[in-house]
Amino acid sequence: MAEETLALGARRWWSWLAVWGPGLMVMLADTDAGSLVTAAQSGAAWGYRMLLPQLVLVPVLYLVQEVTVRLGLVTGQGHGALIRARFGRGWAYLSAGTLFVSAVGALVTEFSGISGVGTLIGLPDTVSVGAATVFLVLVGLTGQYRRVERVGLFFGLFELAFLVLAGLARPSAADLARAAAIPWHDAHYRFLLAANVGAVVMPWMIFYQQGAVVDKGLARRGGRRTLREARWDTAVGALVTQAVMMAMVLLLARARPGGGPASLTSVAAIGHALAGFFHNPTVLVLFGLGMLGASLVAALVVSIAGAWGLAEVLGVPHSLDDSVRTAPVFYGVYTLAYVAGALLVLASRNLVALTVDVEAMNAMLLPVVLGFLLALEARALPAAWRMQGVYKGVVWTVSVVVMGFGLYTLAAAL
Repeated sequence: MAEETLALGARRWWSWLAVWGPGLMVMLADTDAGSLVTAAQSGAAWGYRMLLPQLVLVPVLYLVQEVTVRLGLVTGQGHGALIRARFGRGWAYLSAGTLFVSAVGALVTEFSGISGVGTLIGLPDTVSVGAATVFLVLVGLTGQYRRVERVGLFFGLFELAFLVLAGLARPSAADLARAAAIPWHDAHYRFLLAANVGAVVMPWMIFYQQGAVVDKGLARRGGRRTLREARWDTAVGALVTQAVMMAMVLLLARARPGGGPASLTSVAAIGHALAGFFHNPTVLVLFGLGMLGASLVAALVVSIAGAWGLAEVLGVPHSLDDSVRTAPVFYGVYTLAYVAGALLVLASRNLVALTVDVEAMNAMLLPVVLGFLLALEARALPAAWRMQGVYKGVVWTVSVVVMGFGLYTLAAAL
């Protein structure tokens, strides 16, 4: 009897773990190089005053991605394919356009992170960015979905190095308490806040997690139990990614270079500011590992999401389990996205300023992205699977607030 109970428990445990992956991977990718740089700028400019918004963004991130999981699990279709089926090609192309702009911008930030790590160890940009490009292309061309997911999760867990560094920084409890006074009146603070919102909810995240749910076969499993397990995957990921963001804000709030955020003109400058604060050059190793892991897992997710989205809209094969011969458009877009991002980084100068602008651009795209997400939830899901009551009201309220930040960022930019 005891052996049967243990066997049953083991089967349930493995069944539970089999669902995990898409949520955790997309959340680790969410804390990409661009997000980390934006958090670093926020900490350097405003100290601990960007910590509370980061905490508030945990449920925001979870609620948005939970709708994405629900759509993929119930319909068995990716985001682009679902928009095309429900709203037609024109709207699908508009959605794919926002995805393309967001993906290219994100890849610029990922390769800027890789470039910065290379600079820390004395590698020329052409070597670090070039080697990363080749590696990432090969991972996609030679792997299956589950293998790619394992590679992404492996590198993504390097981000936990930032939590270690934040613990070593020993922030003052009194300073943390004073951080609750948020300077809403300051336009620069509001712009950085919008950039942080854009750094948390990004268009390619929605395309990736919905596509991953389908490509991993979770839609075939179906059922409320699978949805519950996928929700836990997403919730844990949301907590981890925002903990990492808060760690970066805290670290730069403590380190705060003499020149302020204006002196953080490169990823290497952020690393050296931390090494100077800790008076220990080995800190650069932890910082470099965290930044490299964040950049690599995000680059994988972004390119796959972009390739999935475009292929879904065009109606051509797009599974990572397909061969290159079977899905040439999917793998072609996947490869070209890396090449374009790498070339843009090699041609850029102030990568930190470029990165913050990219995150602000993501915020501007949120009204389109979240608008499609909510419309699909209302039209594509059977009534029994739609959001109900208070939960629906909370999700809609959160989405409207986030879209409002996007419109504010657009108005500020204009």
